[in-house]
Amino acid sequence: MDKNLEKCLEIIRNLVSDVQGAPYPGDEVKPELYSIWYEHCQRDAVDAFEFLDENYPDKTDIGKTLDKIFK
Repeated sequence: MDKNLEKCLEIIRNLVSDVQGAPYPGDEVKPELYSIWYEHCQRDAVDAFEFLDENYPDKTDIGKTLDKIFK
């Protein structure tokens, strides 16, 4: 598998994992747990944007690459 694709999949897995681990929005959300979750989401989102900027600076390249991956 292409090294960039492997890195992209790792980043996507991290983002999905963070979303799955989101604290339930209710009366019992503890600020400390929310802060930890938020920091993880922000870190992985920044990683994703940096990866995209470094590897796919031309926005049209992303669409072409994704089309190739999912066909």
